[in-house]
Amino acid sequence: MSYSSTVLGGVAFVVAASLPFVAIAREQSDSPRAVAPAAAMPSAAASTDHGDGHGTGSDGKIDFKAMDKAMKERTEAFPAKTKGLGGQPLAPRVLADGTKQFTVTAAITDWEVEPGKVVKAWTYNGQVPGPTMKVDVGDKVRIVLKNELPESTVIHLHGVRIPNAMDGVPDITQHAVEPGKSFTYSFTPDRVAVGMYHSHHNAVTQVSNGLAGMFLVGDMPVPDGVKVAQDLPMMLNDSGVIGFSLNGKSFPATAPIVAAKGEWVQVHYLNEGAMAHPMHLHGLDQLVIAKDGYPLKDPYHADTIMVGPGERFTILVKAELPGTWAWHCHILSHAESSKGMFGMVTAMVVK
Repeated sequence: MSYSSTVLGGVAFVVAASLPFVAIAREQSDSPRAVAPAAAMPSAAASTDHGDGHGTGSDGKIDFKAMDKAMKERTEAFPAKTKGLGGQPLAPRVLADGTKQFTVTAAITDWEVEPGKVVKAWTYNGQVPGPTMKVDVGDKVRIVLKNELPESTVIHLHGVRIPNAMDGVPDITQHAVEPGKSFTYSFTPDRVAVGMYHSHHNAVTQVSNGLAGMFLVGDMPVPDGVKVAQDLPMMLNDSGVIGFSLNGKSFPATAPIVAAKGEWVQVHYLNEGAMAHPMHLHGLDQLVIAKDGYPLKDPYHADTIMVGPGERFTILVKAELPGTWAWHCHILSHAESSKGMFGMVTAMVVK
């Protein structure tokens, strides 16, 4: 008898969940300060330290020169060096029968969000976001979760069609995985997907603090004549100890996407935050080719795309115009203050 049959005893449940839930930074060797972990998800405003008090003199008047200097210093630091790389590709171990096995360890890890700001992040394999897993349609897949957290956890594969017993919802499809224990998720994906894997246990703390990653099945179909030169995740977060961030980093520690003129870049927006984020790219068109992993029959162009919690959008950008083009959430308080740009800001550099 399945776990769900035993627990539910024939009672029907309908469960709907929309969970809050990627630019790579470089290494930094200095000794940043440590930040204590949050017991529960703080407000998004409290998750960053970029208030608007800078630039105000003792007489209460705005010191615009001081403000300009602070803003310039932050911008000139981009891309700032930090320790830790998130969303790195995770190569599977291929078993004798061809099964692709991935192993992820959930643990609390020091994570540098921006230069000098280190938090106690909840990580898979020490990364925020967790490592990227990719398989093909029809592959036999196993994901081994090892729990080194101080509390129980699970993995839910958001946006990936799998057997009910593998859905990763405690007390409905499985027991929660207690500290020091492990659980293996086994499935065979039957269609292309742009998914996320994340905790579904005390998610308001665990996911907000970093327990999320990207899971890809196959490749999104692209328009005729398009050859993708780069395929990148951009995971959005706005809460927990990570705060406003792209791929676990806050500007100026976010890294630019660099492309040669004429190249096509594919980006997957994945929102693991608690808010919607209108993602805006200056100067270059975003061609939306898939929503939540479903290829669009009629792709469309946009310069700003609203990405709600749990949503995924796959876009193509052609590097047509040389220059450095800002790329950011257009809720301005998520990206800029009188101290300069922060949080959900990066850039696309066309050479």
